[in-house]
Amino acid sequence: MTELNVLGTPLQACSYDPLTGWWRDGCCRTDAQDQGSHVVCARVTAEFLAYSRSRGNDLVTPRPGSRFPGLQPGDRWCLCASRWVEALDAGVAPPVVLEATHARVLDFTTLETLQRHAWAPKRTA
Repeated sequence: MTELNVLGTPLQACSYDPLTGWWRDGCCRTDAQDQGSHVVCARVTAEFLAYSRSRGNDLVTPRPGSRFPGLQPGDRWCLCASRWVEALDAGVAPPVVLEATHARVLDFTTLETLQRHAWAPKRTA
């Protein structure tokens, strides 16, 4: 069974460097053991990283034993759906990569909200 993104198309990879995902396979897939629902592929910002740290989730400090390199602004990472919504309410939600965000996030927020916060790569002329 192919897992779908919020656009209803096959879920794309979020990041291989740093390697992300509940399964550490680069994709924002989930299962019943993933209590945080790590389904939002976001391009983290400095503001979000500071907010997350203030809420007790330090995403900056590397933890090699957990295969976690520490994040920098601009990295793509599978975030917990509830933390992304919390950050949205606080005004610091990072942009979302829609094609790599699992449809399960629609249990937490709307497609319209995600589209308003979608990341779009800058195009060069």
